[in-house]
Amino acid sequence: MLEISPESVEKEIPENRLYSIRLVSTPRTGKIVTYWLLGILMLLIIILFVPWQQNVSGSGQLTALSPQERPQTIQSPIAGKIDSWFVQEGQFVKQGDTILVLTEIKEKFLDPNLLPRLQEQVAAKEGVITSTFDKAAALDNQIQALRSSLILKLKQAENKVIQSRLKLKSDSIDLVAERLNFSIADTQLTLGNKLLKKGLITLIEYQRRQEKFQASTAKLISQENKVLDAQNSLLNAQIELNSIRADFQEKVAKAESDRSSTLAYVAQSEGELAKLENEYSSMLIRNTFYTLRAPQDGFVVKAVRVGLGENIAEGEPIVTIMPSNPKLAIEMYVKAMDTPLLRRGQKVRVQFDGWPAIVFAGWPNVSVGTFGGIIQVVDYVESNNGSFRVLVIPDPEDEPWPTQVRMGSGVYSWAMLDNVPIWFEIWRQLNGFPPNLPGDVLSVEPKGESASSKAKKK
Repeated sequence: MLEISPESVEKEIPENRLYSIRLVSTPRTGKIVTYWLLGILMLLIIILFVPWQQNVSGSGQLTALSPQERPQTIQSPIAGKIDSWFVQEGQFVKQGDTILVLTEIKEKFLDPNLLPRLQEQVAAKEGVITSTFDKAAALDNQIQALRSSLILKLKQAENKVIQSRLKLKSDSIDLVAERLNFSIADTQLTLGNKLLKKGLITLIEYQRRQEKFQASTAKLISQENKVLDAQNSLLNAQIELNSIRADFQEKVAKAESDRSSTLAYVAQSEGELAKLENEYSSMLIRNTFYTLRAPQDGFVVKAVRVGLGENIAEGEPIVTIMPSNPKLAIEMYVKAMDTPLLRRGQKVRVQFDGWPAIVFAGWPNVSVGTFGGIIQVVDYVESNNGSFRVLVIPDPEDEPWPTQVRMGSGVYSWAMLDNVPIWFEIWRQLNGFPPNLPGDVLSVEPKGESASSKAKKK
């Protein structure tokens, strides 16, 4: 109705009887939908201002914090043949328990008496070294004896040289005296001849002087012979002295050469002995490798080589052991652009594969089936495909992680950041901007204890 006139006819003519009016009027259902849409729009506008916690998501798997608590593959340290198994898959073993026994396949080690034979060789070589040392000691004594004898011989020869020199000196003095006597006798004979011619002396006196001259001549010749003999004796004594020195030097040099050769043989024998002892020790250690034992308490997870009599190569994996009671951690991988937003001690929410959960990443308090964690390690280098590895440990202030999850289970996690309005988060996502950098990330992260300090504390 246009309601131009102040007089209303609605009471006279009901609207539901007028077809045209019914067509242009708003249906009741439309009004209800309009109210609902307005309500939803208002709700969405309100939700846009609701706080939303930004996060950095990453996926990974469950592992152990300590490398020694992670699953490890036991490898064969030697090549051999599987003789017998002592465990089954899934069985719990303690440290030192026998897993399997190998037998030798290399020709070099097939002799069952190899160790006693090596020990005999070591003992024989030790005996050779002892005997050679005794020979070297005997040569030392021989050298000392030669040097002592050389001193005595040289003293004796030097004394003989001195005696010969003194005798030569004495004979030389006698020669001078005989020459003087000969000169006097010669002078007297000459004078006697003159006096005899003048008749001043008798013939007998002259003959007496001739006799004295002849005797003096004979003595002079005899003394000259003695001097020559003394010179020859001195020369022979000096030659003998030099010969003694040369002879003893030759003998000492030969003894020292034999001693050096003996010591060289000792050194060579000691090297061979060390090689034999090394081979013997290596064989002792190798005998312990025939029995493979559990390195720590854990569960036998998977046997890689199973057949009896099957040959395995050196370093080939045989069985995998899962350590018992490991300290669990999550190995999470995040994008390189998100790594600066993470720090040690930061809170993380965790969802395990196969564990029922309802997740609201921005409202962690509303999520169901998620668990708390704390970032323990952020790698300093990328791990693979440009991603960085982050290790997350359980949050002691939150609910404990379920015991049903196993090592290697898939994990999805969120590192919680700043609180922002939802409209800001939508705007950031549409523009591809990174999350806000928390203020405490800019602070210097406390350094953890070094491995050496932890070892000292233990």
